[in-house]
Amino acid sequence: MTWTLPEPMLSIAVPTPDLRAGWAAEPKWDGFRALVSVDAGRTMLRSRNGTDMGPAFPEVTSGAAQLPEATALDGELVVWDAAGRLAFERLQNRLARRGAGAARAATEWPAHFMAFDLLRLSGTDTTSWPYRRRRAALESMFAAHGLTAPWTLCPSTTEAGAVREWLTWSSVGMEGVIFKKLTDAYLPSVRAWQKYKVRETGEAIVGAITGSPTAPRTLLLGRYDAEGRLQYIGRTATLARTAGAAVAGLLAPGGSGHPWTGWTFSAGWGSRETLTVTLVEPELVVEVGVDVARDASGRWRHPARWHRARPDLSPADLPRLPSRSP
Repeated sequence: MTWTLPEPMLSIAVPTPDLRAGWAAEPKWDGFRALVSVDAGRTMLRSRNGTDMGPAFPEVTSGAAQLPEATALDGELVVWDAAGRLAFERLQNRLARRGAGAARAATEWPAHFMAFDLLRLSGTDTTSWPYRRRRAALESMFAAHGLTAPWTLCPSTTEAGAVREWLTWSSVGMEGVIFKKLTDAYLPSVRAWQKYKVRETGEAIVGAITGSPTAPRTLLLGRYDAEGRLQYIGRTATLARTAGAAVAGLLAPGGSGHPWTGWTFSAGWGSRETLTVTLVEPELVVEVGVDVARDASGRWRHPARWHRARPDLSPADLPRLPSRSP
């Protein structure tokens, strides 16, 4: 019977980073979820959605020669920049590359496979093993085979102090923590893991909206840079009706000299779909909650959560962003 990669085990969000007895924690990395399998000399590198990513990451597929035969791992593909921060946009840019282009990218921006689970070991399906046993076997495999790049062993802990330290790593792009029950088997497609994402609050200037001026659906947000240009930094999630009605009364239609005149905005980070927006005068400051996932220009990669309007602040009160090309 042919062994095939299972569907990935999934997680559900929790509101606190408390590590409970009987659970382990791992850092949550800002990368691409990936599963890799080596079987009969053939390497499969598959995304969470089943896409074959092998051609885009030749350094990972060639590096699979380090793994024991008939072995499979679950993990996260990541790329680090020169400053030691996770560079998600570099990772994403590599997805469309093939052949010589993929080989050049592998040299310029090499990917690492952050392994956090063991699905198969030398022909033995390990998904029915409890997490504690799978983790011990994963650590032993790394040690026994002396695995080097692109393979990296994801940290794991049962110590609350280590979790608190990891939560200070947001400056390098670590998004939060994942909690795994020590006695749980690997359950394909089941949301039995738990995740806590680091979030912070901040202020931004409303420069445009989607929806109608009387009932904004989302807010497009910006901050001024050191050159005095209003840079787009992200968009809110869909506003509740009450929040939309409240903010509508604080917005004025954008004039002909609006700094975003002629700009287009994507529906999401990395998306090619464009939004239909209405420009508003960049006068209203709002407070939003955001996670730490950002691109190299400082834009938020995930929608911000509405907190409140800050009519007591003016755009001039906000710190300036570093300058970047318009």
